[in-house]
Amino acid sequence: MKSLLNEIRGCTICKNHLPHGPNPVLSASIHSQIVIIGQAPGSVVHRTGIPWDDKSGDNLRSWLQMDKHTFYNPDVVALIPMGFCYPGKGKSGDLPPRTECAPQWHEPLLGQMKGVKLTLLIGQYAQAYYLGDQVRPTLTDTVKNYEQYLPAHFVLPHPSPRNNIWKARNPWFEQDVVPALRKSVAEII
Repeated sequence: MKSLLNEIRGCTICKNHLPHGPNPVLSASIHSQIVIIGQAPGSVVHRTGIPWDDKSGDNLRSWLQMDKHTFYNPDVVALIPMGFCYPGKGKSGDLPPRTECAPQWHEPLLGQMKGVKLTLLIGQYAQAYYLGDQVRPTLTDTVKNYEQYLPAHFVLPHPSPRNNIWKARNPWFEQDVVPALRKSVAEII
C-alpha cells in the first residue's frame, strides 16, 4: 500500500489540465474500514494537502459525528476522491473531478483494503461511477433512496456549504438520512 500511495501522490497523468498543477490528495490504509469517496480537492485542500480540510470536511464530520482524530486515522477511514487533484474553478464553483484518476487508481487502492465495511459515495460523480445504472435520475432521488444501496454503499450529497439551500429544501435528509448514517458508522467504529 505504501508504494501505491507514493505512486499516486507522484501522479502527473492529467497535469496539462490542472491550472494549479498536480497535488494528489488522499489517505488510505490496508486496514481502512470506512471508505469515503468524494469529488475532488478544493483550493484549500490543494494548499494544505489534507483531505477534507475545509468547511465541507467540517460538515461531513458533523454528519458522521466523528472527531478529526478518528476521521484522519487511515486505519479507520480512507479518504479517496474521484479526482485526486484540484481541478480549478468553473463558472459556478469548482470544475468537475478529472476523469483519469478513478479508472487509473481506485481499483488498485480498493483491492488492497480487505476490511472495508462501508463505502460512502459523496456527490453525483462518485454515485454515477460506482452505482452505474442503479443511480436515480437526480442526486436527490438517489439520496432519498439511500437504503437501496446499503449495506455496501451509503449515498450522500456533497457537504459543501453551497448545498445549504438543498438541505433546507430537503429536511428529510437531516431527519432521516443523517441519523441512519451515524448509526451505520457507529456500528463500525
